[in-house]
Amino acid sequence: MEITPHDITVRELVNGYENNEEDGVVGFGGLLNIRPKYQREFVYTENQQREVIYSIFKGYPLNVMYWVKNEDGSFELLDGQQRTLSICSFYEGRYFIKHNGREKGIENLSPEALNQFLDYKLRIYICENGTSDEKVEWFKIINIAGEKLTNQEMLNAVYAGPWITAVKKRFSKTNCLAYKLAKDYINGRTIRQDYLEKVLKWMSENNVESYMREHQFDTNSDAQWQYLDAVIGWVKRNFPHYRSQMKGVEWGYLYNKYKDTFFSASELENEIVQLMKDDDVENKSGIYPYLLTRQEKYLNIRAFKDGMKATAYERQNGICPHCHNHFESAEMEADHIIPWSRGGHTTLDNCQMLCRECNRRKSDN
Repeated sequence: MEITPHDITVRELVNGYENNEEDGVVGFGGLLNIRPKYQREFVYTENQQREVIYSIFKGYPLNVMYWVKNEDGSFELLDGQQRTLSICSFYEGRYFIKHNGREKGIENLSPEALNQFLDYKLRIYICENGTSDEKVEWFKIINIAGEKLTNQEMLNAVYAGPWITAVKKRFSKTNCLAYKLAKDYINGRTIRQDYLEKVLKWMSENNVESYMREHQFDTNSDAQWQYLDAVIGWVKRNFPHYRSQMKGVEWGYLYNKYKDTFFSASELENEIVQLMKDDDVENKSGIYPYLLTRQEKYLNIRAFKDGMKATAYERQNGICPHCHNHFESAEMEADHIIPWSRGGHTTLDNCQMLCRECNRRKSDN
């Protein structure tokens, strides 16, 4: 693989620039593919874009960019997409900057300022005569300057193909179908691949890379879309009264295990109301997995405070009420006399100190 440095001007870069949702993004006289399949969605904020343009007008050097030369003489942008699109979007008139104390767009720059912008030189490293694996490996090494790739973005690069193109349309665009369907239930940003990663984790039971390897050459994303639709539909049927605490719950894993189990939505709602009022339940979002699994670990039941522990220890004279042996306070653990699941609360009158062995034995029963 050969890597050689080149200098091009902004004028050359923006020549023939087109940004089309269906046909892709091109520049450099139509020879540069600015958004290959392995590239991330555009993530720079408008302020970050402006900083790129300010650097140009101040004559500061931008970080180098990396292109791959194809056999037909065209190029793919391997690294530098954020800076490239910032430059091209300004040239296209998508946003304004402060120049000489006034807001200026490309159309109302003075001829001198316009030429200063267009004649600015960018340092490009061009890679050619490399295999696909070498190019992807290079992509991993150089990463994205200033915006580190997420794990899912990296996997998208490694398993680029028709399926990634299809799945990103539904899961990785701003206001995409997945966002509109699941925005109240999934945390994160679609353009940083959070929705896609979440769904693939759910579907693969955390074996995302194996799943992507298996589906790399699929031609559509119907299976992933139908799965997400099924998950959200199942959640809405069982928990029709929406609360903000439902966002971020690992619904897919719960769906995988309990989708064929009958739950009464009205009975679940009655329990939710009571649990939301319970001060001992510190993790309100955990109410939902708790109701399906009946595992108290999801609720993060309020622990006894140190003062309560000390009072209970002195009250017992350091004697474990189960094995009747004496222990130092550091050798004992606080426990609910009446378990929380049977109506006991995290209060001093319901606190007892057990030795570690007895407490673990009780927890296992």
